[in-house]
Amino acid sequence: MQFNLLVAACLAYVIILFVVAFMVERRAQHGRLGWLRSPLVYTLSLSIYCTAWTFYGAVGYAARSGLEYLTIYFGPTLVFIGWWWILRKLVRIGRQYRVTSIADLISSRYGKSNTLGVIVTLIAVIATTPYIALQLQSVVLAFGVFATGTPDGVTPPDAASTAIWVAAGLAVFTVLFGTRNLDAREQHHGIVTAIAVEAVVKLVALVAVGAFVVWGIAGGVGQVLARIDAAQLSAWQVQPGRWAGLIALSAMAVITLPRMFQVMVVENDDEGHLARASWAFPAYLMLMSLFIVPIAVIGLERLPPGSNPDMFVLTLPLAEGQGGLAMLAFLGGFSSATSMVIVESIALATMISNHIVIPLWLRLRPAAAGQGEDLRGVVLMARRLAIGGVLALGYGYYQVSGGSAALASIGLIAFLGVAQVLPAMIGGLFWRGATRLGAILGLGTGFAIWAFTSFLPSFGPGAVLSRAVFAEGLFGLHWLRPYGLFGTQAMDPMMHALFWSLVLNALAFCLGSLLSFPGPVERLQGAAFVKVFDGAVGPQRWARGQAEPEALLTMAQRILGEEVALALFQSAAREQGKEGYLPDPTPAFLDALEARLSGSVGAATAHAMISQLVGRATVTVEELMAVASESAHIMEHSAQLEAREAELTRTAGALREANEKLTQLSVQKDAFLSQISHELRTPMTSIRAFSEILTEGDLPPDQVAKYGRIIHDEAKRLTRLLDDLLDLSVLETGTVQLNLGLASLQQMLDTALTAAQQTRPERTFIVQRDLPSEAIYLRTDADRLTQVFINLVSNARKYCDAARPELRIGVRQRAGRVMVDVVDNGTGIPKGSQALIFEKFARLTDANRAGGAGLGLAICREIMANLGGSIVYLPGQGGAAFRVTLPLRLEKAAA
Repeated sequence: MQFNLLVAACLAYVIILFVVAFMVERRAQHGRLGWLRSPLVYTLSLSIYCTAWTFYGAVGYAARSGLEYLTIYFGPTLVFIGWWWILRKLVRIGRQYRVTSIADLISSRYGKSNTLGVIVTLIAVIATTPYIALQLQSVVLAFGVFATGTPDGVTPPDAASTAIWVAAGLAVFTVLFGTRNLDAREQHHGIVTAIAVEAVVKLVALVAVGAFVVWGIAGGVGQVLARIDAAQLSAWQVQPGRWAGLIALSAMAVITLPRMFQVMVVENDDEGHLARASWAFPAYLMLMSLFIVPIAVIGLERLPPGSNPDMFVLTLPLAEGQGGLAMLAFLGGFSSATSMVIVESIALATMISNHIVIPLWLRLRPAAAGQGEDLRGVVLMARRLAIGGVLALGYGYYQVSGGSAALASIGLIAFLGVAQVLPAMIGGLFWRGATRLGAILGLGTGFAIWAFTSFLPSFGPGAVLSRAVFAEGLFGLHWLRPYGLFGTQAMDPMMHALFWSLVLNALAFCLGSLLSFPGPVERLQGAAFVKVFDGAVGPQRWARGQAEPEALLTMAQRILGEEVALALFQSAAREQGKEGYLPDPTPAFLDALEARLSGSVGAATAHAMISQLVGRATVTVEELMAVASESAHIMEHSAQLEAREAELTRTAGALREANEKLTQLSVQKDAFLSQISHELRTPMTSIRAFSEILTEGDLPPDQVAKYGRIIHDEAKRLTRLLDDLLDLSVLETGTVQLNLGLASLQQMLDTALTAAQQTRPERTFIVQRDLPSEAIYLRTDADRLTQVFINLVSNARKYCDAARPELRIGVRQRAGRVMVDVVDNGTGIPKGSQALIFEKFARLTDANRAGGAGLGLAICREIMANLGGSIVYLPGQGGAAFRVTLPLRLEKAAA
């Protein structure tokens, strides 16, 4: 019954986390995060450092090794209090260059090298696999405590099934809230808030157990101190060398662990949050470590010999009959394990998809960079499968290793594995001479030494490495033994692995960097990272390439989504003075596009995709060396001249386009005046001629009626033309009176489609609509808005030249505004005409092909301006595409 209650509590707890994450995600979608972006939430999310190792394993560590457990808290404390300027630099680089993971940071620093991204990804996956296994093991052991009903902390009878169910549940939660969509900066506000909630739960649980032990069992602080003094634990003796090594190792891990990098850098919303976290996070760690020794000492004293000290946090309350407190302690440990696995899986899945799956996909299907499949779906599916794969690896390690008697030993192995990234990271942040080759050599050397001296031996003698290797060394060489490398057998095994892996890693990194020369992009990236606070990034990375803007737009739409990509391109076009067109692929625009894509697929993949379309048009080595040899003053002066030249070029281009536009408008104006004179003269001539005939008299009644109808029709035609001219004049001056009221968008579109059927009614025209999305009521002038829709639909029926013409009407609603897209499948409007179509002298075709004076779209533009909205032409959609945007509620006429 107690075990069933535990399962029910776990399910209820997970449901609460689901609700928290879902509600925050909803608020994030509507831009209403508010206090959820506060320093408090950011600091609590950093508690992801405190996993099941620190919740359960720290007590076991203290019971076995005394105060040595404090080293896992001292390291992060030193980093956040004394070296937080390193964290600030990481956060600044992460925000400025849209870094999505630690692999993306290393890859981006060393010339957008995807090879480095792959290496760091593989190291992170392999190194954190034991850590994920540790979390599964801790949950299984916790279930075992309740399943057996004894305080021994034994493994439950069906441990494999328990581990599978836990891993599957964590995979489902992570997939649901970690891979719902692609964000420009890979931020997951819902999960971060859920992690903050779990941080509170595990802190409250551990403090509650500690308070019960001190005041409920021991009888007060004095009694606890006396029992600690009386405890005979030889391991409590301080070993200075080992302490210094473990403090350094934990300090490295807090920077290089993928999950810590995710919450500390990628999820950071405000660089200023680090200032609060620099003291608040160490305070949190202090509270988490406060009762570790009392729990360990009282557990050793009161529990039967042979009890697992890693489970004292659970078994002590159970042994004292405190079932409710034990349940709270279990939820605290469950929070510690699940939060780590969730964030670690998201970070690793992002790295796997960005640096392995997508580059491989693009290499096998190069056309996908600019057209074809929707890469967003490929990226999300890759991440979902990667999450499942990462958890499967953790479960596999748990099964193969058979668990460990001490959780802390597994954690140290993972710490040392990810610490191999540190030399390349720190070197890249502060040494401009660090090169890609040096980083590859350092990472490869460090990883190999770590695997040989720490990771592979963790499976036990004879499992992966034979017993002969442990006794005689690799290849029979005595100096190549896992625990006695180069004859240093007197060292502690962990310190032995730490020393040799990091020393040889750093040595290989420095030698490789000194003996190689960085490439152009690598040189520029190095300057940008090292001088990130100076804003000095060197010359542009891209030369003016030959990519078609349409191909770049298509690629961006498949990564960022149609709306985001189109907004980015329209903004760039406005900055270039080319509103209504697609922007030119200038170096500045390509830089901005690459930075935006990097937030979704990583820097290396984004750089490779744009390179395919641009033709890898980057600066040459000779140009880079010439720039590097100049003095700082000349570089600054050159940059100013380049900026002025670019500004003059943009201005000249804008003036040239304006002149061309004025020339075309002049021609259109002449044609308009000619057309207007024709349109006015024709009905007036008819009216005059037939009225003169009628004044002669002596006409049969049927002829009188016939000529009268002709005069009436021509008068109506003349009136309509004059009404259009008057209507346009009134709209332009802003003196129009709007009749505001609630109106159905669907009904307005129905009316427009019915009215437009009179235009070329002989044609079969297919209309595609999404009726549920049109079920919107607007407060606007229904007659005026319907007039706009009639004009757009009539133009589509008139000018669409497809063999099987189709019209698609799409409706979207966002942030209090409605967007209506009217898109046909014809050839669209030529580039040269796109900037003129809304001018009152412009015509889509010549007068011989279609009638009218060319006022329709000009009137539509003025109507939408008066309705507080806009109408724009959307390039790159295949056919003629117009977007009408207006507010849901128009309170008064737009000025």
